[in-house]
Amino acid sequence: MSSIQKPQRIRGTQDMIGETAARFDHVVAVFERVRRLYGFQPVQVPVFEATSVFSRSLGETTDVVAKEMYTFDDRGGDSLTLRPEFTAGIARAYVSEGWQQWSPLKLAAWGPLFRYERPQKGRFRQFHQLDAEIIGAGEPAADVELLTFAAQLLNELGVDEAVTLHLNTLGDAETREAWRVALVDHFRRHQGELSEESLDRLERNPLRILDSKDPRDRPIADAAPEIDAYLTAEGGRFFETVTRGLDAAGVLWTRASRLVRGLDYYRHTAFEFITERLGAQGTVLGGGRYDGLIETLGGPHTPAVGWAAGIERLAMLIDAPEAERIEVAVVPMGEAAEVAAQKILADLRRVGVAADMAFRGNMKKRMQKADASGARYAVIIGEDELARGEAALKDLADGTQRAVALDGLAEAVRG
Repeated sequence: MSSIQKPQRIRGTQDMIGETAARFDHVVAVFERVRRLYGFQPVQVPVFEATSVFSRSLGETTDVVAKEMYTFDDRGGDSLTLRPEFTAGIARAYVSEGWQQWSPLKLAAWGPLFRYERPQKGRFRQFHQLDAEIIGAGEPAADVELLTFAAQLLNELGVDEAVTLHLNTLGDAETREAWRVALVDHFRRHQGELSEESLDRLERNPLRILDSKDPRDRPIADAAPEIDAYLTAEGGRFFETVTRGLDAAGVLWTRASRLVRGLDYYRHTAFEFITERLGAQGTVLGGGRYDGLIETLGGPHTPAVGWAAGIERLAMLIDAPEAERIEVAVVPMGEAAEVAAQKILADLRRVGVAADMAFRGNMKKRMQKADASGARYAVIIGEDELARGEAALKDLADGTQRAVALDGLAEAVRG
């Protein structure tokens, strides 16, 4: 017996194969198709950045920065962090790579992100997101475009009926500051009744108290002043333009006046697409307008709006995609046929026909594997067939079989 200890998967990560991998790939494939329809260009940014990129953009006091980031010093002594989200890295690239010359930019990305948190249903320490950003457009039409993209993505994934768009406005800078002052005043009057976490947030990030799930906080948060009482005329017009655009585009939404984004650079539109089919982890896609972020990274004032969606969570909501199947299984008999089969496989694949061949086994076993693969046809070839320059093409659905010239196989299986 071997004494070598088998390596184990790291907690909070996942190995995907079969239906799990197929669901994941289907979500990505639909995202890629829809982003092309909307003219969002693909973008790639590094998996790790200087830690300051995330501490500046997410805020030193946020839970992500304080508790959840995978941060390490490299051999040169620089502090690096595995990305916990996409937006900061894309904003950094916009500043450092001179992407301002192409503004406004419509960008789309997907890939792995990393957060050290307690793994649970639909949440991992290495997880994956879809991401869409419009950078350099301050018009409400950009918000409508982004939300319509999200709605069509969910529709084409077949989960739109299970998901509701919750929409709010954070107003302009004047609105947000006035509302923040009113909220702090309200929460201070009740600070003896707040949870320990909300007391901490009261000092660092008071808007986040509105998000609290603690039952001690809910009556106080529910009684807090709403933003509409502080909304400036400009902020009101912006939100009205967004909602009218969504109505015109046929995107259903519901007002969620308590929906917030805690960081100061968020403005105007905030939104979440929420489902009740995943238990407590109800948000499958969320985002908002972040007009002040790029300034925090040393760039010029640049309006922007974006969203992110968890691939794993979306994959849990969709119907299982049909299993991938090959069209043709090649069944060779004899050494010469094995060699000829390699040419047949290559020729079929080069013209777009999915084909495969078992590496071993007699004819009976190979035919059994052909049936099990779900292939439509079996191409059977032996010494006699080779001598005649043909193969036996068997329809695995009805069992009929006919001889086909080797150079006519592709046409025969497509016809």
